[in-house]
Amino acid sequence: MIVGTAGHIDHGKTSLVKALTGIDTDRLQEEKRRGITLELGFAHLTLDDGSVAGVVDVPGHERFVKAMAAGAGGVDLAVLVVASDEGVMPQTREHLDICRLLGVRAGVVALTKSDLLGELGPEWRTLVDADLAALTAGSFLEGAPVVACSTRTGEGLDALRAALGKAAGTLAKRPVEGPTFLPVDRVFTLKGFGTVVTGTLLSGAIAVEDPVSLLPGMPGPLRVRGVQVHGRAVEKVEAGQRAAVNLPGVEAESLHRGLVLTRAGELPETRMLDVELTLLPSAESALPRRRKLLLHLGTAQVEATVALLDVERLEPGETALAQLRLDAPVGALVGQRFILRGSRALPGRGATLAGGRVLAIDSPRRRKGALAVVAPLREADPAGQVAWLLRQSGYRGLTQQELFGRSGLGPRVLARTLEREGARGAVQLVDRERRLYVSGEVLEGLQGRALALLAAFHEREPLREGLSREELRQRLSAELDARVFQRVLQGLVDGGKVEVERELARLKGRARALTLGDEAARSRLAAELSSGGLAPPTEGELSQKLELPVPRLRELLKVLASEGRVVRVSEELCFDTAALATLRERLVAHLREKKEISTQAFKELVGQSRKFVIPLSEYFDREKVTLRVGEKRVLRRG
Repeated sequence: MIVGTAGHIDHGKTSLVKALTGIDTDRLQEEKRRGITLELGFAHLTLDDGSVAGVVDVPGHERFVKAMAAGAGGVDLAVLVVASDEGVMPQTREHLDICRLLGVRAGVVALTKSDLLGELGPEWRTLVDADLAALTAGSFLEGAPVVACSTRTGEGLDALRAALGKAAGTLAKRPVEGPTFLPVDRVFTLKGFGTVVTGTLLSGAIAVEDPVSLLPGMPGPLRVRGVQVHGRAVEKVEAGQRAAVNLPGVEAESLHRGLVLTRAGELPETRMLDVELTLLPSAESALPRRRKLLLHLGTAQVEATVALLDVERLEPGETALAQLRLDAPVGALVGQRFILRGSRALPGRGATLAGGRVLAIDSPRRRKGALAVVAPLREADPAGQVAWLLRQSGYRGLTQQELFGRSGLGPRVLARTLEREGARGAVQLVDRERRLYVSGEVLEGLQGRALALLAAFHEREPLREGLSREELRQRLSAELDARVFQRVLQGLVDGGKVEVERELARLKGRARALTLGDEAARSRLAAELSSGGLAPPTEGELSQKLELPVPRLRELLKVLASEGRVVRVSEELCFDTAALATLRERLVAHLREKKEISTQAFKELVGQSRKFVIPLSEYFDREKVTLRVGEKRVLRRG
């Protein structure tokens, strides 16, 4: 569990953490000189039940909200710090807004500098309590204990620790079985160890020797040399804990806050996020259909264009679906919370405008009217998530590992879902080795397109026996995986809609269709080639003599070839099958007797000019009847 501070500058957050933990989280000389927190600070706190919580101390100054947001992204339990002598201030409100938008689930209010309350009188305490009640109304802190405490006198510290322990007991654990996801909030080098990154593990687990990636830009895999929790070496760290991870082989100078440590291959980096977005009720005006804002996601911050999907404008306090189009890639997790900030502070509140949760990562660019596409993710159960992701992936499909990263489901839940949905045909396993799945709906769509393509083919080219399987695959999509195509075709064959013969596919019962004119032309063509013997007319001569266009002539020749009546020997010449078979017998007999044959002897055997002899000799070479050796040919073995 992670405890995080929140509150206005100089309200005593860092002093309170030091009083509770004994650790001074202001580690920079500049922080000590100026007396204010500029960067995230980290400590650990032992609660009354003996459990140890990580503590993240955040800056309170408005200029350092980006650091505050980076720290708050992993907080489970917030301590909203309010100074007794000042009460609620602008950063008190903005920090609470940020915690609400980032999904912090519980917390307590620490009313610091309580030793001053005696001087201020009971009326002042009443006013502060009223302001706190108004501030926390409707939030996760509504009804939370308000503990008056003083780091100077020690008053209330035990009560605050007890309140934190009680609140911690209401929290659910973070998803240990989900994708590994640790937003990096600090990078440094330790002598003898090398580069170390730290952060709060939001999901999954990290163990020594795990292959990991740093997103964006470093897919790795990198190897985890060591892991520490609260300064103690461990073999494994799980979601909900802060960790320091030692990564050899990478320079600290090349790393920065905003990267995400994840298991190699589990998650893609992304520039597009489908999100559910809420505009704060305190926003001065509606959010237009498109607007550029600053996205804080995990520890990263990046400019993003917010594109609303279901409304023309988002009014204060309302929620809508949107797509975030980022200026730079990030690592993101489904379900992750984020905030959006503008360039100008709201009166008394800071610049935080909106926030929400990630519904889908690595999405295609959405156009106006895409609400119906994204809306199912709002309330999707595991089966709905898997079905949606596979529909979106189209005929490319997703591997089980890709589904794991994009859905955020635990491995066992995902495996059960795939098994159950596969049994009813909603998903199809098309490659067992890669564990590649395709949506049943997508396969049905591909089958429908294949039937339409075959029907159009038969209509357009009735003389052809069928469409080659490869040509059909190319017409569906040149990028269609061969195994997916095989599943499409096999489904059509099993359904009795298509038949496959050798490499040709055709609609069931749709054999070659010849008209009376085609039949007559085929008979005349066969007669011409038969009478030509070993000196047949060329295609051009046949086209002119029979008055047939070359495309139609070629289709009729294909018909005769499929019937076994003619053989194409070269681009221009087709021979009568019987004449060619007789020549083959004579050639083989000659070679068995003489052992070899010269070009001149073959010319005499054929009894025709070089116009026919050369194509015929090359044809017998291709057919593996003869083998050319120098200027002669011999009979091939076998």
